[in-house]
Amino acid sequence: MSAVESYVDHLVQVILYDGRIIVGKLKGFDVRTNLILADCVEREYSSDQGVEMIPLGLYMIKGDNVALVAELDEEKDSTIDYTEIRAEPLGEIHH
Repeated sequence: MSAVESYVDHLVQVILYDGRIIVGKLKGFDVRTNLILADCVEREYSSDQGVEMIPLGLYMIKGDNVALVAELDEEKDSTIDYTEIRAEPLGEIHH
């Protein structure tokens, strides 16, 4: 069983090699880690203002772009006020 399989129908955060952070409900995946996420948002961090949530809806991510997939605790995540968070955006990840 793939580690990602246990995340199906759960809220996940995906960090892409270009530094973007996508959050959504994992609906499917394959052996190349191509992902299908529902109800997605891109979390765009800024050191000047709060985190901007950019709605993406249903989203497919090519596995070559995936650096990390992590399950999020929906209950804890819903208590965070992202408008108050200031952080530098992630840079591109080189491997």
